[in-house]
Amino acid sequence: MSETKFNKSKIAIIGAGAVGSTAAYVATLKNLAAQIILIDVNETKEAGEVMDIADGLCFVDTGCVKGANFKDAADADVIVITAGLAQKPGETRLDLVKKNATILKSILKQIGKIKSTSIILMIANPVDILTYLAQEWSGLPKNQVFGSGTTLDTARLKTELSHLLKISSHNIHGFVMGEHGDSEFVAWSTVNVGGVAIEKTKLLDKKQYPQIAERVKKEAYEIINRKGATFYGIAMVISEIIEAILYDQHKILPISARLKNWQGISDVCLGAPTVIGRCGVIKHWPINLNANEKKKLQKSANTLKGFLKSIL
Repeated sequence: MSETKFNKSKIAIIGAGAVGSTAAYVATLKNLAAQIILIDVNETKEAGEVMDIADGLCFVDTGCVKGANFKDAADADVIVITAGLAQKPGETRLDLVKKNATILKSILKQIGKIKSTSIILMIANPVDILTYLAQEWSGLPKNQVFGSGTTLDTARLKTELSHLLKISSHNIHGFVMGEHGDSEFVAWSTVNVGGVAIEKTKLLDKKQYPQIAERVKKEAYEIINRKGATFYGIAMVISEIIEAILYDQHKILPISARLKNWQGISDVCLGAPTVIGRCGVIKHWPINLNANEKKKLQKSANTLKGFLKSIL
């Protein structure tokens, strides 16, 4: 019987640059799917990355890593879009919006009609704007198209706090919210350590909060200034999100998805606590933000809506 009659779990990663190739490598190590395909307009680079990763298949359970064309992504369970122009030193994520919107439209056109049960995971920046555009252009239900949002920023917050408190980051919970960019903010009211709300403890002086939030926000710029790009952290974020999707984990992550009257905000994609599973976005998690945090969330939403007006 032909092998093609059987469904195999499949991840398509579009973009074989530093982020895409590292994401493919991490997904291979974590055995997230039977088949991982890597797609790039630079076919020579794509082939080299595939060869390098495939050399280690005898050490993992992933069945196949291979290069492919854009149309091959149409039947993937998860389509990860990392392709886009990289953020340069001194450049904000929103500076990239028009250039990468054009690239995104071209990618979706080349893929063609996407399988109805596929999930699109947007990684390219500015991720919140591109997520919104992908929802408009992909033909999939909006809950099946979302971006990494502030998941990486939240991971950075946990790492920062773990160093300060000398506690494992696994025991720190809370969220960075809003735009994955300069208008993001730490929702301190959501942060707890070992089940204890950090604002109700003396673990940190509240005067330290702004400095911590600023370090988290500027982390990407610090990395870019030192090595030219960020890719290890986001690759691990990608694998975490894919795992939550394919294993239907109903995990709460601050991904970027379309809001509908959540905290009084609608019709914009930004980082907010969201339950995700095999069908994509299940629901936004209800949390109680204080008045100052709500104001910051609204400001971030307004910033993103302003950029969307310049595209749509």
